[in-house]
Amino acid sequence: MRPTLPRWAGTLAVKAAAFITVMCCALAALLGVLVHVSVTNQTVGQARDLALTRLQDATQAYEAGDTLLPGAGVDPEGLPVRLRSLALTGKRGTMVSSHQGRPTMWAAGPANGHRALAVEVDYSQQARTIAGLDHSILWSSALAIGATLLVGAFAVTRVTRRLHGTAQVARRITAGDLDARVNDPRTKDPTRPQDEVAAVAAALDSMASSLQSKLLSEQRFTADVAHELRTPLTGLHAAAELLPPGRPTELVRDRVAALRTLTEDLLEISRLDTGREKLEADTEELGALAGRVVRASGTDTEVRIVRDARVETDRRRLERVLGNLVANAHKHGRAPVVLTVDGSVVTVRDHGSGYPGYLVAHGPQRFRTEGGAKGHGLGLTIALGQAEVLGARLYFANAVGGGAVATLDLRRAGG
Repeated sequence: MRPTLPRWAGTLAVKAAAFITVMCCALAALLGVLVHVSVTNQTVGQARDLALTRLQDATQAYEAGDTLLPGAGVDPEGLPVRLRSLALTGKRGTMVSSHQGRPTMWAAGPANGHRALAVEVDYSQQARTIAGLDHSILWSSALAIGATLLVGAFAVTRVTRRLHGTAQVARRITAGDLDARVNDPRTKDPTRPQDEVAAVAAALDSMASSLQSKLLSEQRFTADVAHELRTPLTGLHAAAELLPPGRPTELVRDRVAALRTLTEDLLEISRLDTGREKLEADTEELGALAGRVVRASGTDTEVRIVRDARVETDRRRLERVLGNLVANAHKHGRAPVVLTVDGSVVTVRDHGSGYPGYLVAHGPQRFRTEGGAKGHGLGLTIALGQAEVLGARLYFANAVGGGAVATLDLRRAGG
């Protein structure tokens, strides 16, 4: 199983900061090692040359029978075993070891009688130099990493802030605010360098403008069609009323009534699309209002009051929402249809085949129905639009035991 990372660990800023830190640490370590090796080799080389020079002087004095200078002797105490063994083979060599509590550079060579002639050079200053260098490398690397991290975090934060702003505008557009734009300053000034974030912002603004233009065109078309149909339909309805009684007359009147209903629905949708609908709020008893809606529908819908509530809402719009939900349940579902009031939440359930998959996933779509169902898909579209005007939430789902369930949550509207 893969470990679950904290939510903040997946952000671009954290990833960029981690990448910058790792790269800075790697670069500092590489440079530190190179400097350490170079200076150490130079320091050790100088100490080795000094020790070998003194060994050569001590050898000449020893062969001439002169007194050896301080720090030189035959098989002296503290001479490393490996270096003594090398000298006994007739070779010269050097080695750093600790002697009498301090670092010492030893140089040794052969002497008469299978003995080793050696000199010692105090290596404390060189050791302190290398230790100081290592300390300076660590501190300078830490400071360089910190400064680089701060500068990198500042640069990345500016980019991520712009990306978050672009994402926020995209969410506003998704929620229906087609006037939202990023308006990145880089896209307005052609003299400024255009980076990838500016390109994304410009593409999003262009898409939003195009989408808004198309939707406004569609809304104008819907409103124009509905207005143009209203006048001839009024005349057609008046003419149908003058026809003599009979089956043909009933068919004509029925179709004229259906056309008038469709036209009124289109006009209502066009008004909802404009977003200029105003609430006429008042306090209503939700249980009593639900009962009036059911009685007005003329259906055998069962009303269940689990917990009644008083809500501040627009009575006409709420009746429109509940009436459309009840009508849709009887038209496309099967009995029994139950309207339940539980506080500020109202559910309408039927026992039919349930809502289509697209409707549950994406909500109702005008003029789209499935399974040979009659209608134009406008009833639920209007119910959803009026619920949004009320400030309520309308959900569509399918019950586990079968049937469609529409849930109207008025708690936001009353809050």
